[in-house]
Amino acid sequence: MGKYFGTDGFRGEANVVLTVEHAYKIGRYLGWYYGREHTAKVVIGKDTRRSSYMFEYSLCAGLTASGADAYLMHVTTTPSVSYIARADDFDCGIMISASHNPYYDNGIKLLNAEGEKMEESVLDGIEEYIDSGEELPFAKRENIGRTMDYSAGRNRYVGYLISLATRSYKGRKIGLDCANGSTWQMAKSIFDALGADTYVVANQPDGLNINVGCGSTHIENLQKHVLENHLDVGFAFDGDADRCLAVDEKGNVVTGDHILYVCAKYMKDKGIFGDSKVVTTVMSNMGLYKALDEIGIGYEKTAVGDKYVAENMRQNGHLIGGEQSGHIIFGRLANTGDGLLTAIKLMEAVTETKQPLSILASPVRIYPQLLKNVVVTDKDETMECPEVKAAVEQAEKELGTEGRILLRKSGTEPVLRVMAESGSDEICEKYVDMIIDAMRAAGKLIKVK
Repeated sequence: MGKYFGTDGFRGEANVVLTVEHAYKIGRYLGWYYGREHTAKVVIGKDTRRSSYMFEYSLCAGLTASGADAYLMHVTTTPSVSYIARADDFDCGIMISASHNPYYDNGIKLLNAEGEKMEESVLDGIEEYIDSGEELPFAKRENIGRTMDYSAGRNRYVGYLISLATRSYKGRKIGLDCANGSTWQMAKSIFDALGADTYVVANQPDGLNINVGCGSTHIENLQKHVLENHLDVGFAFDGDADRCLAVDEKGNVVTGDHILYVCAKYMKDKGIFGDSKVVTTVMSNMGLYKALDEIGIGYEKTAVGDKYVAENMRQNGHLIGGEQSGHIIFGRLANTGDGLLTAIKLMEAVTETKQPLSILASPVRIYPQLLKNVVVTDKDETMECPEVKAAVEQAEKELGTEGRILLRKSGTEPVLRVMAESGSDEICEKYVDMIIDAMRAAGKLIKVK
């Protein structure tokens, strides 16, 4: 990861970490980079944060000053920008969002012409330009770029999603938690068009209430809504709708791991899964792996981040992958996590099998997990410390096949993340503390956050 861009874009508090000057320079660089041999075309979307408008205007100023044409999809989802960048032959796409973060944060996500996370070489060039103080040439006269409305792209994406549904949802009572974010209009229109009786919450954005007590990070709101209204299923999205979690008819949370299992099994039963494997990150629950083993579906594990899941899927041709948090990627249908697409594919499994979601997800037994963030003197030295390595090996040996230990570095902080997974919270606590105690004894520990 670079100085500004992490695994999910340039993100931080608006006008503190991420400023309008940063946005302007990102626009200037992209307009110049993609416009060296032709007039660059860049599509831009944003979520409902108050600062998203400010960053949109600043990006447009930078792009057009460098001679690029900026096409505005306005309030829309990250996966819709990914889809349109690919389908309508744009040079790149930009999404203004901080996803599940609070309203005062914002972010700039960059997507290439295939709708995938931007190449590191381009991000490196942007970072160098931001810090260099050098100036890029300005476009002049008829070469100055234009800013154009492109809400038609958002409508085309909605039509694409509707076309993927295999059956009508007539008679189905479906709850939608829009997180006061990007799906606040889109989600209801899609499920209404498919015939569902929709029950929508958190669809009144005011620029300050995105993700506040709602959405996939506060799913208790949707659980209550499903039970009170006797709904068949509920779907909760995050601020930019690249993730989705579900609630079954009994009010139980259906995590990304459950969704991976349900959709992979459905594809296998339909005979369309072939030799594909489910791609997960190392944070997926061991309950998912045990359930997949039971039905003979293989899996692969990547580093944390949907970026790495997507890379593995592209390289190996796998059909589905994702994270516990609800970033689910359907390989032949999208190049990024898509919450609305995930909801539609999950509904396909429910409607085609004629089984409630609680039954479809029941084979996945979620094992208790405990994660502690530990501030250390040096991440690499602590990872290689003999006392710490010995504690990890002892924990792994004692847990055997009934649990696991994960020790990994944070990509942005002087922090190690210690996770244990086993049959009870008490066992998890025991082994996480065993490893932290080893760090303390070796003089590597500063504090447990």
